[in-house]
Amino acid sequence: MAKSNPATPSPLAEPSFDARQPLIVFDGVCVLCSGFVRMVVRLDRQERFRFATAQSPFGEALFHKHGLRTDSYETNLVLVDGLAFTKLDSFVAVMSELGWPWRAAKALLLLPRPLRDWLYNRIARNRYALFGRKDSCEVPSAELRGRLIG
Repeated sequence: MAKSNPATPSPLAEPSFDARQPLIVFDGVCVLCSGFVRMVVRLDRQERFRFATAQSPFGEALFHKHGLRTDSYETNLVLVDGLAFTKLDSFVAVMSELGWPWRAAKALLLLPRPLRDWLYNRIARNRYALFGRKDSCEVPSAELRGRLIG
C-alpha cells in the first residue's frame, strides 16, 4: 500500500470553519432537506446556524470524516459544540438549538434508537419519491447565501 505524501493535501481534507456555530450539512438536491434548511433559516433569529450541501467538497469531506456515505446522502450531518449528529438525532439537535417551543422535539429521544433510526430510514430512502428531487442544488436565497460554507 502506498503512503500518502503529507505535503500533498488530500482532496477530502476538512476545510476550516468556526466550530462554535452549529453546522447543517444537507442533501442539496432533496426538496425535503432544502425545505428543512429554509425553515431553520426562518426560525434561527440569532443566525447561529451555518449550512453546507453534502455535494460540495466541504460537505463531502465532513461526511467522509464522520464515516458517512458520500455516494448517497441519506442523512443530514449536524455539528453542534463539536458533536456530530445524524438521522433523527440531527433533527432533534437542530430543533433544540432553536429554543422553545422547538426544543420540545427532544421528546423524540424517548423513542428507542432502533425505532428512531427505522423511522428516519423509511423517510430518507423514500424522500425523493415523496417530496421530489432537483436536478441540481438550487440557487440559495440571499439570506442563506451568507450562511453557506463551501
